[in-house]
Amino acid sequence: MRISIITATFNNISTIEDTINSVLSQSNSPFEYIIIDGASTDGAKEIISSYSSRISKFISEKDSGIYDALNKGIALATGDIIGFLHADDTYANPEILSKVSAAFAPSPDIWAVYGDLQFVSKQQPTRVIRNWKSKPFNKSLLARGWMPPHPALFMKKEVYRKFGQFDVSYKIAADYDFILRVFSQPGFNAVYVPEVLVKMKMGGVSTGNIRNLIRKSREDYQILRRNKVGNIFTLLHKIFSKFNQFYT
Repeated sequence: MRISIITATFNNISTIEDTINSVLSQSNSPFEYIIIDGASTDGAKEIISSYSSRISKFISEKDSGIYDALNKGIALATGDIIGFLHADDTYANPEILSKVSAAFAPSPDIWAVYGDLQFVSKQQPTRVIRNWKSKPFNKSLLARGWMPPHPALFMKKEVYRKFGQFDVSYKIAADYDFILRVFSQPGFNAVYVPEVLVKMKMGGVSTGNIRNLIRKSREDYQILRRNKVGNIFTLLHKIFSKFNQFYT
């Protein structure tokens, strides 16, 4: 199986090269790498261009936000599987894509593969701040506020063809909307890989400041109601479950 990796970036000059090298260092698994840049002005675009011979597709143009950029990447993807690695993230080791491919291999009925994620310090990437440890999928988990970490989620491209892309009316939580939309479908089948697949630097859109956290909670609640999964207690459980990630 061929994997399409999509990176959306805008003015991430301090981290984009680490992300690119993390993808290009992946071994023993066929993949294409797509970068969608929102017309960066800080020099990040020039860094990306210096890797042009090893990047499958690169677009630099204005967009309406990260989910618009990811949708562009999905439309360009030619792989059987789609994964996202954001411009502040890196893969945990060079074998990640090989492990993902192996997890999909046993059955054509597998829709998705996901694993764990670590939040690390932007200034000291070796210092782990949060551990987002997931668990094997059970549909009842959705009503308890559970979701897999989106950067550690790989989905077959046919799922996007069937159920659509990200709803860009959500600025912070469109990934949650997509996950609820797909994971709640009859016959959904996912494989959990119980190890850290991605390391995310703290300070992204959804973790950067209290205003964004409040906006994300509002979007999450709208998404729960829209997808008819759970209630206000689902949102509260989703919020408070994050505290355990600081101690595991």
